[in-house]
Amino acid sequence: MKVAVIPARGGSKRIPRKNIKLFHGKPMIVWSIEAAIASKCFDHVIVSTDDKEIADIAQNAGAQIPFLRPTHLADDNTGTTPVISDAIEALNRLNVIPNYVCCIYATAPFLVPENLRIGLDKLINSDADYVFTVTRYPSPIQRALKIKDTGRLEMFQPDHFFTRSQDLEESFHDAGQFYWGRSNAWTNKSLIFSEKSIPIVLPSYQVQDIDTNEDWTRAEIMFEAFKKFTL
Repeated sequence: MKVAVIPARGGSKRIPRKNIKLFHGKPMIVWSIEAAIASKCFDHVIVSTDDKEIADIAQNAGAQIPFLRPTHLADDNTGTTPVISDAIEALNRLNVIPNYVCCIYATAPFLVPENLRIGLDKLINSDADYVFTVTRYPSPIQRALKIKDTGRLEMFQPDHFFTRSQDLEESFHDAGQFYWGRSNAWTNKSLIFSEKSIPIVLPSYQVQDIDTNEDWTRAEIMFEAFKKFTL
């Protein structure tokens, strides 16, 4: 059995009610729900939330809310893995026993259903614990700068000042869209960022983290172009 779990707590601080704030005409979480359903990967698409309004919007969009998330897993300090592990345990108590569980973030409007299908195929046909999306850093991280307490600049790795960009190893970061995982990897709280994971590399125009109002504005602008090619 294959299950999607979309974590969506009610207490977003930097962008209040972020998970259901309207984004291009729909509550943000609806984009993730619709992508999950369109992928045809899942026996169940579930939203893990502590919030009744989010639950109602999610159900109207086609998701299931078989349980409410415990309060102690809905604060600012709770990571993704404990939430998904809790969801699996709650499903097991309802006699829903998934083999593969995909965590899909509620703020992933650039999610393409085909990438969910690719991720599932990679996981099933490997011995990996997880498959998730990444994208390239736009500039070499070896030449990154920091601003010191004095207000002056300093390189993190000054020995690379004279190294040509094309000679530096390429680096990637989490694209923040979804994480396919084996059920036992989630419940055992296995590390996601490890050699037991397989990446799906996305182009930068399919990736936008949305944590601040500035991120939100950038995502809205990017989405105008994105939807012309994918929707």
